[in-house]
Amino acid sequence: MRHGPSLLNVMDVEATCWDGQPPPGSVNEIIEIGLTVVDLSAGRRSSRHRVLVRPVRSAVSGFCTELTGLTQAEVDRGVTFAEACRILVEEYGAGERPWASWGDYDRRQFARQSRADGVAYPFGFPTERTHTNAKAVFAESYGLRRKPGMDQALRIAGLPLEGRHHHGEDDAWNIAALVLDLVGRGAWPAAAVRPGAAM
Repeated sequence: MRHGPSLLNVMDVEATCWDGQPPPGSVNEIIEIGLTVVDLSAGRRSSRHRVLVRPVRSAVSGFCTELTGLTQAEVDRGVTFAEACRILVEEYGAGERPWASWGDYDRRQFARQSRADGVAYPFGFPTERTHTNAKAVFAESYGLRRKPGMDQALRIAGLPLEGRHHHGEDDAWNIAALVLDLVGRGAWPAAAVRPGAAM
């Protein structure tokens, strides 16, 4: 019996960063959460979303703006990290729905910042429970010794890079296309497809 569509949240975060070491007292903080909802049962990307997050222990460097396109003025209009996590849970079912990202960085950054800010980790515990590292699945499926970056993986899969690389919303959309490529190849792990996870 089906319980609605099998929904997967594909996410990509951008964080404050520097060309070299962070300034004294600064730490990497999430400034953008890109999210694409994938309907695995229908084999399509159903919606795309963006949450801007206001950093409190760092500032957006010129290097970071060049890389991501995000400015300090833009993220100053964002929500707090706590509010961003609330949005993920209440609007996108983050506590129940499985999620994926390209590599483990996004999961680790959420876990690290949740601890630092005293905010409940939005995806449930243990932190790996509902998360799939799409980069690792892709490398295994294509028989690659080294795990490729997202843009390289798109080339390997014969898929276009849509939008701007290192823009969270666009990256999540592109990673979602790679997830669907893996689903089509029968390579997406069954544990990451939970029919009861629709919210």
